[in-house]
Amino acid sequence: MNQPINCLHCIIPPQMFQNILTNGSDIQRQLAMAAIAISGQLRGNRQALSESVGFLAAPAAPGKHRTVYTANSGNNLPGQLVRDEGGPATGDPAADEAYDGSGATYDFYWNVYQRNSVDGTGLRLDSTVHYQQNYDNAFWNGQQMIYGDGDGQLFNRFTVALDVIGHELTHGVTQYTSNLSYQNQPGALNESFSDVFGSLVKQYKLNQTADQADWLIGQGLFTSNVKGIALRSMKAPGTAYDDPVLGKDPQPATMAGYVNTAQDNGGVHINSGIPNHAFYLLARTLGGYAWEKAGKIWYVAAREKFKSDTNFQGAADLTFQAAGELFGQSSTEQQAVQNAWSGVGVIVGGGPQTQPQPQSAGCLPALISLLQSLPGGNTQR
Repeated sequence: MNQPINCLHCIIPPQMFQNILTNGSDIQRQLAMAAIAISGQLRGNRQALSESVGFLAAPAAPGKHRTVYTANSGNNLPGQLVRDEGGPATGDPAADEAYDGSGATYDFYWNVYQRNSVDGTGLRLDSTVHYQQNYDNAFWNGQQMIYGDGDGQLFNRFTVALDVIGHELTHGVTQYTSNLSYQNQPGALNESFSDVFGSLVKQYKLNQTADQADWLIGQGLFTSNVKGIALRSMKAPGTAYDDPVLGKDPQPATMAGYVNTAQDNGGVHINSGIPNHAFYLLARTLGGYAWEKAGKIWYVAAREKFKSDTNFQGAADLTFQAAGELFGQSSTEQQAVQNAWSGVGVIVGGGPQTQPQPQSAGCLPALISLLQSLPGGNTQR
């Protein structure tokens, strides 16, 4: 039977769908309409996900436990089992990429931070591929990973980018640690934490130093029709794409460009560029493998110090504290953390950051309103 899903953490920012509805061809608009309708069915709230924590039992045996299902272009979850732990490759690129990507994410967290799966106690990593037809998104629903195949017009299949897989599974890590609220600055930190560790999963898999990494999120996800290289750039927020249909990357790199908005849960996918860039500055300053020092500071702070309402100022102060505890007070590492946050306009110990208050429940009502106002716009067509 069909199961309701609480969808919070989709990889495609809502402003992209809004731009497709405004700028896209008839086919692109129809596909965006379908994605919005599906997202409407998948809506939930953070409290619902919070209450779901711990509902899945950890497997008895240690190590990776992966299962991959196919929805066969429908919406049954989890769907038909096609591969489980230790099983042979299926020959289906989406299924095998989901399997390999969840394994790479598990290996990263276990080998680097001794974290046993997203919940820390061996939670089985379930993935469903081929969800709906031409669905433009991937998400962690609080229980498992779900991937669409993309529309072929603007987006490729959503298993193609390892950092997307690492990003979404890291939402599970956040769910079981700080449980950052998905609104305003805490929500932007939630998204940024997933970008940071999604990138580190890819860097670890490729054995790249901070200097060698591309610091892009979702490279390969766009088709050749799109004028862009990725969904986001941690190195240079605001430069990842500039496309006639998708619009221009709206991310700011510093607090000077902070976007006050009621959409996208207070701009969680937009303002995440600011802490993303702070982490990039830290990683490049410290050099070497970014997961060894910069990543450890971020991980320990988020695991042990962040609360659900931690904002940018709190993140700066707490990562500064974590760096001191890990590497020593007034150490090079601690000073680098202070300088990285200062580089994006957040001063360690500088007092509370102002946060805009949301004036709507999120982006979906505005998107549907826009959709209906367009010529021929009708969610039923």
